[in-house]
Amino acid sequence: MKALIIGLLGLAVLGAAAFFVLGLVSQNGEAPGLVDGRLSPCPDSPNCVSSEEGTAPEKAVEPLAPEAWDKLPEVIAAQGGTVIETRDDYIAAEFKSDVFGFVDDVEFRRGEGQVHIRSASRVGHSDGGANAKRVASLREAL
Repeated sequence: MKALIIGLLGLAVLGAAAFFVLGLVSQNGEAPGLVDGRLSPCPDSPNCVSSEEGTAPEKAVEPLAPEAWDKLPEVIAAQGGTVIETRDDYIAAEFKSDVFGFVDDVEFRRGEGQVHIRSASRVGHSDGGANAKRVASLREAL
């Protein structure tokens, strides 16, 4: 029984250490930026949502209204994000999780009559719906 408890504790420590390392790895990346004038496509993993045309239905979100553009930096900061880059047609922001410091990239592209949005985790496979929730929260705050 004692060996089982020690083994389970050891696994828990290893698991927490793995998440800690992944969190550190995610802090060294950067947003993918624009690709051919559009936000980068979502990867196959379920930890990304985007409003760009051609996004798989399970990852698709609606673009924002054009008047949202000027409010984005303020809303990002109010929601705990940090704007990393701002251009006339592009904004990149980072959101960091509290526990392990995982970084998610949220990008915006000013399009014709709308603002496209992409929110994705830098590492890992699943995000537990965090990126979709973040987009919904940003949309509500706007």
